[in-house]
Amino acid sequence: MTETKAGLEYEITIAKKEDVKDLFSLIKDLAEYEKLSHEVTGTEAELEKYLFDPEHRVAEALIVKSSSGQAIGLALYFYNFSTFLTKPGIYLEDLYVKPEFRNYGIGKKLFERLKERANEKNCGRIEWAVLDWNTPSIEFYKNSMGAKAMDEWTTYRLEKF
Repeated sequence: MTETKAGLEYEITIAKKEDVKDLFSLIKDLAEYEKLSHEVTGTEAELEKYLFDPEHRVAEALIVKSSSGQAIGLALYFYNFSTFLTKPGIYLEDLYVKPEFRNYGIGKKLFERLKERANEKNCGRIEWAVLDWNTPSIEFYKNSMGAKAMDEWTTYRLEKF
């Protein structure tokens, strides 16, 4: 479905194998925005494997393209499971819109499409994390999306195993 706002036409679709190069470019843009470029150690080939190879697929992505075909945003997510809800959920790993395309409602439309995916899969919730310093995103999630912070939880990570 093509969206138009303030003269910008764009489309949000489920990413396809031929979108890998654009997705990886957007991921590198996101890492630069988050001051984490040094943490991008993956490759386009790995991204393709884990998004599109049926034997290895563990995640999905939505991609936003302008009417000229330029990739301008993405939402990368995977399915998890809630023991208490006994339903699947979506974990939004990353949502990114190029800075020059912000304030057109694209982020909100990405969330709407993600909610549609959650409904299609009978998911009980959508969860994500946001960097503490990212005030614009935090305000967007709270004020525009009605999301609530899960302050009573602490995120942990294992990296070497």
